[in-house]
Parts: sequence; C-alpha cells; structure tokens
Amino acid sequence: MRRLFPIFLSAFLALASSAQTPQERADLNMTMQKIGTTLMAIKALYIDTTNTVSLGDNAIKAMLEQLDPHSNYSNAEETKKLTEPLDGNFEGIGVQFNVLNDTLVVVQPVSKGPSEKAGILAGDRIITVDDSVIAGVKMPREKMMKLLRGPKNSVVMLGIKRRGVEELIPFRIIRDKIPLYSVDAAYMIRPEIGIIRLGNFAASTHDEIHDAIKKLKKKGMKSLILDLEQNGGGYLEAANEVASEFLTKGELVVYTDGRSVPQKQFRASGNGIFTEGKVIVLVDQYTASAAEIVSGAIQDQDRGYIVGRRTFGKGLVQRPVELPDGSMVRLTVSHYFTPTGRCIQKPYEKGKKKDYEEDILNRLNSGELMHIDSIHLADSLKYYTLKEHRVVYGGGGIMPDYFVPLDTTVYTRFHRMLTRKNILLNNYLEYFDKNRKELTAKHKDFERFKDEFEPPQQLIDSIVAEGKRSYDKPVEQEELQKTMPRLKLQLKALFARDIWDMNEYFAIINEDNESVKKALELLGTE
Repeated sequence: MRRLFPIFLSAFLALASSAQTPQERADLNMTMQKIGTTLMAIKALYIDTTNTVSLGDNAIKAMLEQLDPHSNYSNAEETKKLTEPLDGNFEGIGVQFNVLNDTLVVVQPVSKGPSEKAGILAGDRIITVDDSVIAGVKMPREKMMKLLRGPKNSVVMLGIKRRGVEELIPFRIIRDKIPLYSVDAAYMIRPEIGIIRLGNFAASTHDEIHDAIKKLKKKGMKSLILDLEQNGGGYLEAANEVASEFLTKGELVVYTDGRSVPQKQFRASGNGIFTEGKVIVLVDQYTASAAEIVSGAIQDQDRGYIVGRRTFGKGLVQRPVELPDGSMVRLTVSHYFTPTGRCIQKPYEKGKKKDYEEDILNRLNSGELMHIDSIHLADSLKYYTLKEHRVVYGGGGIMPDYFVPLDTTVYTRFHRMLTRKNILLNNYLEYFDKNRKELTAKHKDFERFKDEFEPPQQLIDSIVAEGKRSYDKPVEQEELQKTMPRLKLQLKALFARDIWDMNEYFAIINEDNESVKKALELLGTE
C-alpha cells in the first residue's frame, strides 16, 4: 500500500491539475517541492532531534486552517474513532456503563451481546480486565474503554464484583461486533401520534427508522413527530433514505454543487412507508448536516412543518482523502442545497475558524435563540416551497416554520452546578445501585409509574446537601424552590431509563419539552 500510494497521489494530482493553467500547475509543483525540501532540511540539519511525522501533521493542519471551517485532518487513531459511530458498530464486550466512585458500573448489558451471553448483570462492577486493575486507580474513562474493546473473536478476562458475593467472579468473554443505534427512542406519545428521536445518520439509520415507523403504525400511528434536536448529522446517503420514507418517488431531497465537481441530485426512492399522515420535525441550533437535509426536504416539499430554532448551518460536503498511514484529510468539495435552492451552509470567512465556532454563542448573545423579534431576514433570502408556495428563508441553516424560544430560566445556577460537578448523577447512580432489585421488582407498569412515581426524598436531600457544600455561596430558598421541579423530572426520567430503557426516559423528559408541546398543539392534541 505504501508503494502504491505515490501512484494514487500522482494520479489524483494529475486529475486535479487538468483543469489548471500551466502557471497554476507550475506553482503547485514548486509549492510541493518547497514543503518536501523544508522537511528534509529540518531532518538533516536542524540542531535538535525532530519528529518528522508530527511536523508533517502540523503542516497539513496549518494548510487546512486557511480554508473553510470543516476541511480537516485526523491522524490514524482519530480517524478510527470518528468513523466508528457512523459505521454502525464497534468491537467489544457490549455493556452500557457509568463510572461511580472511580469504578466502572454496568448500567445494562447490550441485548444479545457478548456480556449478556456470558452472564454479566446490571449493577456488576468491573474490577479487573485481564491483568489490569481498573477500579480505584483513577483510570481515565477512555483508557477503560480501550481495554474493554478489541477485535472480534478476541478473548478478555473480567473480574466482576457483584453485590452479595464476597469474592471476584471471573468471566471469560469473547468480543464481538456491538451495534450502535441511531434511533434513541420511538414510542406513542399520544393516541395516534408517534415520536421518533434520531441521534445521528449512520449506516444503519434507514433500517432502524423504517422498523420504528412500521412498529408505531401497528400501534395506530397516524401522525409523527421526528425529533432531530441536537442531531449532528452523518451520512448523506442515510439522509436521503430517511427523507424517502416521507416523500413520494422522484421528489428532490437535496443536491450538491461545487467548483470542480458536477451537480448531483438525490431524489426519493419511492419505497417510503409514511408518505401520508402529518409530520412535524423538531430542530434546534445543534441540528446539523444530514439532519438539515431531511428538515429542508420535508419543509420545501410541503411534507410537514419544522418546529424549534434555526439549525446549525453545516452544508459543506467533505470528500475523504485517505493517507497511507491510516490518517485522513476531509476536503470540502461542494455545498448542500435544499430542493428550493437554499444553501444550507451559513456564511463564514476563510481562516477564521474561531469566529465560526463562536456563532452559536453570538446567536445566544444577540437574542436570536430567545426572541423571534431578534431574527432579521432580508427579502433577498426569501424562497417559496414547491407546492403550497409558503415563504421559507435561506441564509444558512433551516429556519423553522414555528419558532420555539430557548428558555434559559429552566435551569437555575444551582441546578447547573449539580449537573456540571456530577453531583446529581453520582448520587442517583449510588442510590439506584443499592436499590436496583427492589425498584425493578416494584415497578412493572410504566403508565402507572409515569402517573404516580415521585423520586425518593432521601435521594433529593442527599443531592441538595452535597450541592450546598459545593456551591460558592449560600443557596437561597427561592432558588432551591425553582430548582426542584426540573431536578425531580430529571431523576424520574433516570429511574425510568434504568428500570426500562430510553423510550421510557424520553417519555418522561419530553413532557416538559417546549418543542414537543408545540408539535402536539399543531397536531391538535393540546
């Protein structure tokens, strides 16, 4: 591969240079010679020993920083980490876990995964991995994960501490492929109304959402809330497949266009199973890329309404250029455009990545996220939907049809501190771990739990007491009272998650989500 790479690179550069003038080709060759000569001179002559690989990496990064905000370089290890969530699986032992008091505690084993097959239970503590002790040694979370992961069919020996058993229990686990899911939750939120929350757009996303829609339709779903809040995007192909579930055959989903690549259109496949029935899409300022493609297609084709806040505005298409050591350059080659011709990408200045990264903070400070009156859009940014000719706006991101302001008063300063310092989560995990058996035995009916359950006062008192000790000033009674409703809701949702699963977590937490409330209002249920 190393010997073939220069051939690939030469061919690539020859193709790229075919559209250049003789002077541009000469300039490119001279620049490449200068970079190579400089690296060789440093290696041969510099006073101190240098790492040529590191110098080369930094040179590539410096070049890309002069371009758009999304062209980037990742080394071999970073590339593997970046692609894993989108490939739809990784290889390991298959557990969901939290770290409690410097010890890895199994929240639950992945269904049908290696750990479940071996007999690992929720609440088990992993003390040793092969010859390494990982509990009580302040091992970073990433290092724990690295020890647990490994190639499919490789064997790992775990030492497990289980409540009620004095000695460590040895487990021999054969690692396997562990699926990563895009659908965080799919459930009936009201009679005839389903809700599906998508976390990203990965290789398995289309199959997952197709199955989720099918199951909800069997439960009587006639309208759907598609929750894309905080969805950072993923594969373009997955976005096209998801949009195809809602659009009729041949309808345009998105097109790409760039300086050196021809325009390419992506259209609905015609295999959708929810092409009728109302659709509401929830978005916020963190909804990006592939999630914006789906939002823009549904809006432009008048298939449904968008509810929330203007999306992130990530509409640049990256082409991966694989390098011989497993590292990768992702180079922007074109833009995404919605069916009406709106460019999804928000404006930026080349080389000013910091300003670009602070865009959401600037939107917050300007009031755009809280007040619709703070949003000023020029008439030149007006576009019209393709069927009903409703006004929609370009200028970067997808502007919702119905604005839902960000409520910065929901969480008090005291509550934010409880979350930031992990006081809320650590106290909860310790309580649930001690009472897991009783809680799971007592609560079998989720609807009854949803109506009647209140978080234990003992747990609330322990959280507040530790919070007061960690707070930088005395806690006023008024602030404490304002903290309680949201604190109790979060705890109730966590109990629901660990007694059941993520569907039940979101079924609790979404009852206080303003965008969900607005969607239900538009669907005529609230």
